[in-house]
Amino acid sequence: MKHDLHIVILAAGEGTRMKSHVPKVLHRIGGQPMITHLLDTASRLQPAAVHVVIGCGADGVKAACKDRQVNWVLQTERKGTGHAVMQAMPDIPDDAVVMVLLGDQPLIPASVLEDLKSRASAPLGILTMELDKPRGYGRIVRDRNGRISGIVEDKDATPAQWKIREVNSGIIMA
Repeated sequence: MKHDLHIVILAAGEGTRMKSHVPKVLHRIGGQPMITHLLDTASRLQPAAVHVVIGCGADGVKAACKDRQVNWVLQTERKGTGHAVMQAMPDIPDDAVVMVLLGDQPLIPASVLEDLKSRASAPLGILTMELDKPRGYGRIVRDRNGRISGIVEDKDATPAQWKIREVNSGIIMA
């Protein structure tokens, strides 16, 4: 049975690490805001709908995307990634496949997301990556059979887990 794809883009961040008052997703790359790059990529996946979770600078984000077909979801309190995704869920059918993208990853290739989408039969897909210096990222912990058994945040990792180079990209699909 085929389920419709719904994409949730998390774009409520302030961009404090960027030392700017401009919302993170409005910073420009190649002459256009990060969010528009990501919306272009999302549209290539032909989703049933794209839901953009906004917070900080919501009006500016909406204005930058005024010509886009988007379901805007306002996150009034920012309580983390899971909370942000939950704000979009009331507008998504229970039987939908949901792909969560991060607004500050505008240059993710559509081919990578297509590959993740093609694996929609799995109950949960997590896009991981290997980094030479994974500091600050959640480490992917695998069991004896190579299956993901957990994600340990950098601040909670043991010295042995700090040696793991495979990390969570933040892009998931369920």
